[in-house]
Amino acid sequence: MILDRVGGDMNHLDLDIKLADRIWIAVATLHQQMPDRPDFTKSEIRQKLRELGLMEGLKAPSVAAHLKQHLVANVPPSSTKYRMLYETTPGGNLRLFRPGDFTYATRREGRRLSKSVPERDDLPPEYRPLLGWYEIWAGRIAEPSPESAIENDPLIRLIGSGQHIWADEHADEYVDNLRREDR
Repeated sequence: MILDRVGGDMNHLDLDIKLADRIWIAVATLHQQMPDRPDFTKSEIRQKLRELGLMEGLKAPSVAAHLKQHLVANVPPSSTKYRMLYETTPGGNLRLFRPGDFTYATRREGRRLSKSVPERDDLPPEYRPLLGWYEIWAGRIAEPSPESAIENDPLIRLIGSGQHIWADEHADEYVDNLRREDR
């Protein structure tokens, strides 16, 4: 296990870490410490933040908003559009986001997807090994979620294409005209 820092003196930590990155660290640490657990409750994540000394200077409503909406890929975004967490039950448990998980289209920044992991230089040195662990963990995708299977299905992605062909004509009239041409 890379990190097992429950208790101990955390005063040396640079608490200039972004809230989103703090939460990612806490959830990654939970996944490491309990590899058989698929997800975690929001209260478990808050507790891990406290244990790691990462709650210092944070306001509870900000943490709640990040856990409910700002960081969750499969929840409609408000202002922050990160994809760092994935909600496994509606309004409930969370896990780290994995590539291939369903993501709301509005969580894209132009053509590129929004942030899903912290930048290496934004993490204190003692937490940087989590990035390597995450790459291995995220690569072990058992099965894609039903949402991502639908999102990536080439036939379903064709829905709506070609609608401009009969945009000026009602569908029934279009079929009637086709039938007249066949006679």
